[in-house]
Amino acid sequence: MKHLIITTITILSVLSAKAEDYAKHYQNLPVELKQVVSFNIPDNTVSIADFGGVGDGVALNTEAFRKAISALSKKGGGKLVVPQGVWLTGPIALKDNIELHVERNAIVLFSPDKSLFLDAEGKSSRCEPGIKASKRKNIAITGEGIIDGNGAQWRPVKRSKVSDVEWKRFVAIGGVERQGGSLWYPWDAKAGYKNIAETPEAQEKRRQDLVRLTDCENILIKGVTFQNSPRFHVHPCNSRNIIIDGITVRCPWNAQNGDAIDLSDCHQALIVNSTVDAGDDGICMKSGKAKPTALVNGCEDILIEDNTVFHAHGGFVIGSEDITGMKRIVVRRCRFSGTDTGLRFKSGIGRGGKTEDIYISDIVMNDITDEAIVFQCDYVDRPAGSKGKTAKKTGSEFVPEFTDIHISNVVCRGTKTAIKAKGIEGMDCIHGIEISNSTIVYTSKGADIDETTASIKLDNVNIVEDKAQ
Repeated sequence: MKHLIITTITILSVLSAKAEDYAKHYQNLPVELKQVVSFNIPDNTVSIADFGGVGDGVALNTEAFRKAISALSKKGGGKLVVPQGVWLTGPIALKDNIELHVERNAIVLFSPDKSLFLDAEGKSSRCEPGIKASKRKNIAITGEGIIDGNGAQWRPVKRSKVSDVEWKRFVAIGGVERQGGSLWYPWDAKAGYKNIAETPEAQEKRRQDLVRLTDCENILIKGVTFQNSPRFHVHPCNSRNIIIDGITVRCPWNAQNGDAIDLSDCHQALIVNSTVDAGDDGICMKSGKAKPTALVNGCEDILIEDNTVFHAHGGFVIGSEDITGMKRIVVRRCRFSGTDTGLRFKSGIGRGGKTEDIYISDIVMNDITDEAIVFQCDYVDRPAGSKGKTAKKTGSEFVPEFTDIHISNVVCRGTKTAIKAKGIEGMDCIHGIEISNSTIVYTSKGADIDETTASIKLDNVNIVEDKAQ
């Protein structure tokens, strides 16, 4: 009996340890956050090869993925293992209680054949994501392998952002040049894959994310490398209880709309131990208009720590859409090296909402192209090929309000501008901002703050000019 009691206690301890695996990240927080909760996937395991999959980089495995996920689903769920090989495929749809596990020497490569990603029901103006899930529970993408979106087959390229050698490589794919040769679209590919729209511009608008999970609960994304997305890379939307742990996201620095990790209207999320080197925003919070049928709206209870961002338009970003609002977000112990901006808060009339309880601390940066910290209220989205869009200067709907933001213990060596902030005349868009106990070394401008439209309190902030530049 004594042995039985000890064994039972040991088992309970193991189960408890597993359930609280991520609790260690929630120590000494400046604001109380609802913690993420671990979840289990049923103990059923199959290999993609068991369902006719072939990892030779030639065979198309779309049907093998579908069959494997369907078979696991009928058992109540389980783990689908992708072993060594290059697994060419069309879109993959995850179901409840499914873990897609990509082993270290495996590459899941999405086909350059755009027609495979067309929405069969014709309900969406965009193509299907590489990996998708909608209204699902308990889904995971794990392993040490690579998931590659084959994005060069989708993305437009600005001539000003590539070298002569790179430009020749794009032109060799086929394609068409626009705007006097300043813009290239992947059109009429020499590989023979058919176009899926009437014009290059219309086809560009059909680009989709590499991973898009919508209205899902209990998401684990761990260890995998995501690269070369047609658009955003890892994009949970209107979802809850999200763990992103130790992933790598990478794409060319000039990849159009190549966001790395975007949380759009998500609650109860953890992003930790991850590395980003991307073409657009690094780790970004977004919030669109409220959707009555969505699982959640707005961004709340989010912890982001111990991450590294190399190239990105911003290391940590809020916006450009923050309509439904941001509450209780903590960002700490992150490093940004080589980003365009460090901490970036961007929105505009028609895109804006209110922030509350945002705490950012212990951030180190170097080699920042523009601003270490920037608040912008006149942001305008300018897709490739767009002409002359300007920010709205008036309007009463969806006005940005950046407030109750606390930034401390930032060290930055090497940025053009230390702190920049400009609101909108007659609107209280930037107020209640505190920056403290920080040092920023700049080369061009120190505190570029428009005091008529932005209220920012600086406490023990050392702004130093680098005169050697």
